[in-house]
Amino acid sequence: QNRNASTDIDAVYFNPAGLTKLGLGFFASVNNQTITQTQTVISDYPYLSPAPKKYVGNVSAPLFPGIYLVYNTGNLSFSAGFNPIGGGGGAKYKTGLPSFEMNIADIPPVLAAQGIPTTQYSSDIYFKGSTAYFGYQANVGYKINDKFSVAIGARLVSATNKYSGYLKNIMINPNYPAFGAGFTGGMVLASDFFTAGATTLNGLAATATAAASGLTAAITGGVPAGTPLSAMPPATVAGITQLLGAAGISAAGMNIGTAAATLNAVSPGFTAKANLMTANAGASKDINVDATESGTGITPILSANFSPTDNLDIAVKYEFKTAINLKTKVANNEGGGIFVDGQTVIGDMPAMLSFGVDYRPVKRLLLSASFDEYFDKNVDYGGNPTINEIDKNFVEYGLGMEYGLTEKLRISAGWAHTETGVNLNYQSDQSFSTNTNSFGGGFGYRITPMIDLNLAGQYTFYNDGKKPYDPRLSFDLNPYTETYKKVTWMVALGLDFYFGKK
Repeated sequence: QNRNASTDIDAVYFNPAGLTKLGLGFFASVNNQTITQTQTVISDYPYLSPAPKKYVGNVSAPLFPGIYLVYNTGNLSFSAGFNPIGGGGGAKYKTGLPSFEMNIADIPPVLAAQGIPTTQYSSDIYFKGSTAYFGYQANVGYKINDKFSVAIGARLVSATNKYSGYLKNIMINPNYPAFGAGFTGGMVLASDFFTAGATTLNGLAATATAAASGLTAAITGGVPAGTPLSAMPPATVAGITQLLGAAGISAAGMNIGTAAATLNAVSPGFTAKANLMTANAGASKDINVDATESGTGITPILSANFSPTDNLDIAVKYEFKTAINLKTKVANNEGGGIFVDGQTVIGDMPAMLSFGVDYRPVKRLLLSASFDEYFDKNVDYGGNPTINEIDKNFVEYGLGMEYGLTEKLRISAGWAHTETGVNLNYQSDQSFSTNTNSFGGGFGYRITPMIDLNLAGQYTFYNDGKKPYDPRLSFDLNPYTETYKKVTWMVALGLDFYFGKK
């Protein structure tokens, strides 16, 4: 957790300048972390069923590998490493997320407000998203003297985001036989209901226009415009009464001139409602998503290590901002209206400044302290530079210790704290950030003079996050609040190989 001043082989990543203290010859390390995370989103949007509703996403990264290689000769150190530096797992939401379901939950109250009794909805929702940023790093270090060394390096970052899922079988229970005999309160596909509604409303629009033309022809043929509508044939009166009733207008007391004008006026209204029904039919059809975003970037890295005494190391490292443009590829035309094939999105990584101190008050005791600052304010995470999502940079700091129980066996423990700098504009059910505290411990065992074993575990506590939504600032029907929760645990196993002289 606090390895920023490491002079062991993991300094390939944490402190490249410190590798000159590793010794002469060749060194290697192979590690893996297994990470499990649970993400929970709770929404109290009133139309969700049930409300409030909990959505649980399980993140699993069984493989989170690290490989480090070092060759030291004279005052020079050559090193290379591979490890995931972002993402590394996939989140599965078997019931989707609030942002996927809320539009469906709105259907019953919206229809009810339009005089179409509807009380229930159902749907099948599944979402899986994964992110992996792999880093391929190379460094060259130089030992200026016994107290001071420097290093320069670069990391090739290969980034891939994958999204898959579906939203299907959207059903509602409208009780509105006017759109068809099958709509009497049972669960039906929403797209079928809206399609039937569009057909009925388009028919009403055409019939209204035809009826208005018939009355106009009668007037042109000599029937006075002021003739009471009731004087027309009963079938005509019944049809016009039904048409106007469908538009919420009473035909009682109308004359044929007024009726003709009214029918011409309501016909576009029927057409507009039919168009809305057609749009709703399209929006409630099954949606499948299968999209990938991928791209690469280069991170220049500078580091320095200062050892004023044999038992004290002070390290500083600066990683420059990594510019990454991710190109979207949609498989089988399944973008779901969210992803566009060929579109480019921003996947930049922020610059990072790290400090570390390692101190050995006695031979077997190591005390460590670390600090990292990620310059998030210089990165546009949301892809919209007009929206401010970051108030301050993300920082991380912590303390750790290691104690040698014997010449071969060591134990260690540590704590790390992070403070996020995002504001409410950043937080969402698909991406949220809160402050954390992580506690870990482990042991190391020298199997042979050439092989070292490390085993450790860590548990991370996240503060709960909340985001209130105001309907005055969005298209939602009611105010509501989303609550974000997360926990992470991991175990790690590593082998270090010393083929040189440590």
